[in-house]
Amino acid sequence: MRDQLTVLCVASYEKGAEFMRECKRQGCRVILLTSRSLETADWPRESLDEIFYIPDVNKEWNMADVISGVSFLCRSERVDKIIALDDFDVEKAASLREHLRIPGMGDTTARYFRDKLAMRMKAKEGGIKVPEFVHVLNHDAINAFAKRVPFPYVIKPRLQAGAIGIKKVYNADEMWSVINSLEDKQSFYVMERFVPGDVYHVDSIILHKKVVFSVASQYSLPPMEVAHQGRVFNSRNMLRGSEDEAALRKTNAEVLPALGILHGVSHTEFIKAHEDGSIYFLETSARVGGAHLADMIEAATGVNLWAEWAKLEVAKQGQSYKPPKDSGKYAGILISLAKQEWPNLSDFNDPEIGWRMKKQYHAGLIFSSDNYDRITELTSEYIARFYSDFFTSQPVPDRPGN
Repeated sequence: MRDQLTVLCVASYEKGAEFMRECKRQGCRVILLTSRSLETADWPRESLDEIFYIPDVNKEWNMADVISGVSFLCRSERVDKIIALDDFDVEKAASLREHLRIPGMGDTTARYFRDKLAMRMKAKEGGIKVPEFVHVLNHDAINAFAKRVPFPYVIKPRLQAGAIGIKKVYNADEMWSVINSLEDKQSFYVMERFVPGDVYHVDSIILHKKVVFSVASQYSLPPMEVAHQGRVFNSRNMLRGSEDEAALRKTNAEVLPALGILHGVSHTEFIKAHEDGSIYFLETSARVGGAHLADMIEAATGVNLWAEWAKLEVAKQGQSYKPPKDSGKYAGILISLAKQEWPNLSDFNDPEIGWRMKKQYHAGLIFSSDNYDRITELTSEYIARFYSDFFTSQPVPDRPGN
């Protein structure tokens, strides 16, 4: 029996460097499967034993070629784990596991963490509150929904990530205009009632279908509004032990087992309705949160979710994995598109700041403190300064690009 595990990481976007580094620290053989367009990306090459590139256009892969290529690789490599490092790779990894009969999340469960219709249906079956929704499929059912459920609605691609491709409609004419424009792609969309409210995310580690670590945070504005209307992106941890924080973590601990995840990590979003204060499940994922939220969580808790995910995956059936301890601090994050090519953040010099974004035409900060009120104060101050000093916007794409 081999002692060394071989982990195949699937990444059509530049993500998960710390996951790969931790796998190598744990003694694994680490192989990366990524897009040809990312050949010059800053991958942790010191931690990678092999890199294989897939021809791509806008990160789109031909899965028949991927399965054939990885199957050929497996003639000489005994792959033990296949890990998707981004939302768009969850289905790719599941298809590879199914074909190669490698343990892990298969096609059916993967759907609950990628397909916005499937996850809503499964959560509803499990007794979890979700905004009223309908599959954009049968036109009689859509008309019946429109008669029963008040506008506005959001029409969402089932298999995209974030706010990509989402349309908001305010009446039946707008609704049918958008639906008809989808032509033969209508069945790839779900429509749901737009629920005004505050949007939250809970980031978790799951072991044996049980959430063993979680931290709840609140967006200052819903991510859809940030993307579509052009706003500064912000999130900060919730007050620990507050009523809302406890309710969100409890709901999160019910949602994830209901969707069937055995072990891993998850970024899950909820909304607390202004109308009645109810908490509704919005969507989830079987990966670490994007937009540097993992860095914010590490600043608050001392826990790097990428590294913990790697430790959990390489632990033998999870038996030797011990969940991390939360250091109990608070953190916040701000990110904005910037008018300047390289924004100057030197005037932001408070001691709480632990991270500054270094990316063209972007400004970003992460700040942490033992004091929740201090994070709230800095968040308000920094958002105002970001709008004044850096902010610009551009339209959200209908599909992911390079």
